[in-house]
Amino acid sequence: MCGIVGYIGKNKALPVLVEGLRALEYRGYDSAGVAVFSRKKKKVEVVRRVGEVSELEKAVEDRPFLEASVGIAHTRWATHGSPTEANAHPHFDEKRRVFVVHNGIVENCNELKKSLQKKGYKFSSETDTETIAVLAGSLLDEGFDPKSVFLKTLSSVKGAYGLVFLFESEPDKLFVARLSSSLILGVGEDENFIASDSSALVGKTRRVIYLKDGEIAEVKKDEIKVSTFEDKPVDYKIDTPEFDSKKVSKGDFEHFMLKEIHEGPETILSAIRGRIDSRRGLVKLGGLEDVSNRFDKIDKIIIVACGTSYYAGMVGKYFFETIAGVDARVELACEFDCLETSLDCKTAVIVISQSGETADTLKALRRAKEKGVLTLGVVNVVGSTIANETDAGVYNRAGPEIGVASTKAYISQTVVLLLIALYKSKRLSRVAFRSLLKEIESLPNSAKDLFAESEKIKRLAEKYARYNNFLFIGRHYGYPTALEGALKLKEISYIHAEGYSAGEMKHGPIALIDENFPTLAICLDNDRFSKTLSNIQEIKARKGQVLALASLGNEEVEQIADDVLYIPSVSEPLEPILSVIPLQLFAYYAGVARGINVDRPRNLAKSVTVE
Repeated sequence: MCGIVGYIGKNKALPVLVEGLRALEYRGYDSAGVAVFSRKKKKVEVVRRVGEVSELEKAVEDRPFLEASVGIAHTRWATHGSPTEANAHPHFDEKRRVFVVHNGIVENCNELKKSLQKKGYKFSSETDTETIAVLAGSLLDEGFDPKSVFLKTLSSVKGAYGLVFLFESEPDKLFVARLSSSLILGVGEDENFIASDSSALVGKTRRVIYLKDGEIAEVKKDEIKVSTFEDKPVDYKIDTPEFDSKKVSKGDFEHFMLKEIHEGPETILSAIRGRIDSRRGLVKLGGLEDVSNRFDKIDKIIIVACGTSYYAGMVGKYFFETIAGVDARVELACEFDCLETSLDCKTAVIVISQSGETADTLKALRRAKEKGVLTLGVVNVVGSTIANETDAGVYNRAGPEIGVASTKAYISQTVVLLLIALYKSKRLSRVAFRSLLKEIESLPNSAKDLFAESEKIKRLAEKYARYNNFLFIGRHYGYPTALEGALKLKEISYIHAEGYSAGEMKHGPIALIDENFPTLAICLDNDRFSKTLSNIQEIKARKGQVLALASLGNEEVEQIADDVLYIPSVSEPLEPILSVIPLQLFAYYAGVARGINVDRPRNLAKSVTVE
């Protein structure tokens, strides 16, 4: 939802904070701000600006407090209140003594605000975060010291948060708290860092502490103390994850999204590396070893996710049913707590989240854990809340994904779900099992071949970008692929796009078809080919334009559709992994043609950490 950066140390804080915000801008980008302690003025200075981080960067140039060596910063994606300077973080109390940056939501905001207003305290923003700052200020007025103020504030606030406090009276220390919103501490030499995402720490340090839910930290330049909300000391470990600076730069690509689509082949390779052996017919998933006995006994799988991850889960449902022979279903995380469903010892709940912090998915996970069922995570971010709270899981290994619209993360999720289904499978013959593994090993090369069509895809995207409506259709594995293709187009180009099962055409959607309502039809060489081809003919009979995605060498589709894109012929379970790449490119080029900032589409943020 938003990005947090904090710094305390031997160097100037502002460059570190601004650079960190730039790295986190994909998480939120409607406003940004910094608060730094000026030792010359002996006060905290705040600068906030509406718009991108570049606007903030201009505002702090040549400021007299550039020497500050401690500060906090934030880039915002609006939840409470519109994007204005007053609503931007950091927030502070009326007397400007305590300064707060916050990711999450204060559920009892109205209750706290009314109570504070009755005592005469005033508010200058529409945000829930200001309530935290004003509450802390009221406790300072009662004579509590900064640490007591921090702890008492936490005990009064209900909701989800990653929080950092800077007190003007105690500028040699930052106070940090985590509850259902990621915060990471970076450990340096005579300097320490705070960030909501590891991308802000690239080039600063490789030593990190992943705070867990219910933990707080007191961070000085040469010391970090971690404890519980009850102020009981916690033994923490310092991890050294691999930070690849190339992964968080665009390189020679115009946009992160295009770069990340082109990383699809590498993403597939990373997801399967060391996990399959076609010669011996083995799938080895180290993340599931500790629960392998429980997983063997599972006969029902419920996949829970949101957005793009939900569509990956729909593909996963087909994997588990066709490859593993296990009853599977997929549920939207936001609806999971509304379901009256039986969960027992033979049920596993698989939660999918790129960030590992998705609020609805985390809530669903916790409900599943209350029922005592086996919980598995398919997560990209090491040390994330979902990764920590599931019983076991398999990491995506996709690396940082900066573009707001998920591309390579979706590919990695489908590959990982395929591997889990194969790990569980007892249905396939030994020969079929090895054959599929061998084909999976060749997938990265097959994916690379798709980019030879980039110019054609660009040309077609520019042709169809003038339309304001689009239909995507497919069957079986092509159905969730159609849904994901439609989602990408609407996210990135703002074209209204709908995904449907091709078999539903005559049950309503066909009423929309005319010469101004084109369709992208996924029509690959599988058992459903002839039926989908009939759907294309139905569309053409109603003057609808059709862009088809077909298997290489199929001339029958070319004779009917207006335009055709091709992918190599592969076994049906592998089709969704390859077929999504041309759809991602199509959405990308359509967005560019319409003048959209495809890396930061309006109203969207990378990680949705509030319900």
